[in-house]
Amino acid sequence: MRRRDTLGLLLTALPGAAHAAWPERAVRCIVPFAAGGNTDIMARAVLAQVSDALGKPFVIENRVGGGGTLGAETAARAAPDGYTLLAGSGGSLTANPVLQANLSYDPLRDFAAVGLLARVPNVLVLAPRRTERSWPELLAIAKTRPGSLNIASPAIGTTAHFGLELLNHATGAGLVHVPYRGGSSLVADLIAGNFDGAIVELTTALPLQQDGKARILAIAAEARVPQLPEVPTFIEAGVPGFTATSFTALLAPAGTPDAIIAALREACVAALATPAVRQRFAGLGATPATPAECSPAGLRAYLVAELARYREAAALAGLRPQ
Repeated sequence: MRRRDTLGLLLTALPGAAHAAWPERAVRCIVPFAAGGNTDIMARAVLAQVSDALGKPFVIENRVGGGGTLGAETAARAAPDGYTLLAGSGGSLTANPVLQANLSYDPLRDFAAVGLLARVPNVLVLAPRRTERSWPELLAIAKTRPGSLNIASPAIGTTAHFGLELLNHATGAGLVHVPYRGGSSLVADLIAGNFDGAIVELTTALPLQQDGKARILAIAAEARVPQLPEVPTFIEAGVPGFTATSFTALLAPAGTPDAIIAALREACVAALATPAVRQRFAGLGATPATPAECSPAGLRAYLVAELARYREAAALAGLRPQ
């Protein structure tokens, strides 16, 4: 039986002929960030395959504003009919709920989880002027001269920033946070040696390592990544359980029929297994979600855990909702 036929059978449980034919028209997926970023690229790669499987266009709508708030709110308030989706990430689903006091949506209450699509680990990358070859070596220097090492992140409240706070808490490194407003100026200043290093997504640091412009010291993931098999994780380097990853996930407005969610989830799992998606993700330093992670239960558990980690990191950093 073809995949499209199998997915069609999942929809027969829906009440009413109109729902049973879903999708009858194009489906929009809101990306709450500008085109060209990780969330946008990964959502487009996956949904191109989903479109082929379900036989209707899945159209990306970039709705920028409020650090992801505007797009997420628009998706949360949309009709729960299967024709509006959200490609969510750490900004809209885990950082904003922790840092914004009057957020207009709740990531767990106002969305129906479809599944996690991918994770991208953060890494510690050193400026070219630094000569340390391992995290233990850098940590020893940090402890010998407390407050002497400046480590940048793309912005306050990012996964990288929260990861830095958790790393300091776990190791007593005392690394000084240098927040930026985006990655482009950060990279230029890193290469210029204006600070000692940065915690950024692997996507940002990978070309710097490959071109010999900067060196990745450790990866904040559970296992080494295939793009850099020679670079150890922080866990291997002596920081038990330490991870800091960004992610992309697919969600729908709360109340979207279960059969539509199930069809979307099956199409996404199939898409993540295609060579086209895997090759695209590999170029970004992204790891496709497993079938268990790409499920409503898997994504919900992931979000609950990430929200708890963000709240812990915010408390350590003295960040309060505003």
